[in-house]
Amino acid sequence: MAEIINLRQARKARARDAQAAQANANRARHGATKAERKLAQDEADRTARTLDHARREDS
Repeated sequence: MAEIINLRQARKARARDAQAAQANANRARHGATKAERKLAQDEADRTARTLDHARREDS
C-alpha cells in the first residue's frame, strides 16, 4: 500500500527546495569576485568568438 502524505506539506517542501536552489544559484552568480566575473566573461567571449569563426558562410 502507498504511503499517505500531506499534500500541503509536500507542496511547501517542494517550494522550499526550489527557493534553496535559486538562492544557491544567486550566491554563485553574485558572490563571485570581480576577477572571477571577468574570467567567466572572457571565457564566454572566447567561446562565442570561436563559434563565430567556425561558422560556414551561406552562398
